[in-house]
Amino acid sequence: MDRLIYTAMTGAKQIMEQQATTSHNLANVSTSGFRAQFDTFRAVPVVGPGLPTRAFVVDSTVGSDFRSGTIQQTGRTLDVAVEGPGWLAVEKADGSEAYTRAGSLKINENGVLQTASGLNVLSDSGPITIPPDVKITIAPDGTISQVDAGPNPGATIDLARLKLVNPEEANLVRGNDSLFTTKDGEPQEADANVRVISGALEGSNVNVVDAMVSMIALARQFEMNMSMLKNAESNAAKATELLSLG
Repeated sequence: MDRLIYTAMTGAKQIMEQQATTSHNLANVSTSGFRAQFDTFRAVPVVGPGLPTRAFVVDSTVGSDFRSGTIQQTGRTLDVAVEGPGWLAVEKADGSEAYTRAGSLKINENGVLQTASGLNVLSDSGPITIPPDVKITIAPDGTISQVDAGPNPGATIDLARLKLVNPEEANLVRGNDSLFTTKDGEPQEADANVRVISGALEGSNVNVVDAMVSMIALARQFEMNMSMLKNAESNAAKATELLSLG
């Protein structure tokens, strides 16, 4: 009897967590550069005397879908979309390096280039500072240039270059802030092969239809597990009646 309870109880718990993950994906369907998250489950035997046939359901892997989202043209100079594999390097609040695909950038009051959420965008030598009242362009290789509006129109001055990296997907870990870091926490070297598109943003790679179908399927699976628990309770009650009659 308790074998059924172990499996159904832990199965229902993990389904609720997967439902939360799917809801989180749907909530970020319009978030620039967002990567969908997914969960996989496996059965783990309960270790102990007399318990080798009992099993828990556990969340064995929390992964991310690294497929690219749709590129949307915005025409805004400070919007950049990473084309193909690659990431923008940013500085977290604790000074460590993290990676994102959200390329909606801004210049704060101190002239520092930041993401829309206020994180400093990095170059090979650290945060990037933009002089006041200048027009800038961002080249496909991430080079940020100042367009000279003086006596020689059209001339440009290179200010910095975005740090673009391309670590192995298996070496990336998603944080609670949706930023990615390497498993060992070490900064990655810039990759000259990574390219960006200026005046564009990459949309979320969440498939709305798939996410909605998944939510319906998970709801049905949860109901099935709860039904199994009710059956176990009913069977236990009937067994108690038989024993009391004996």
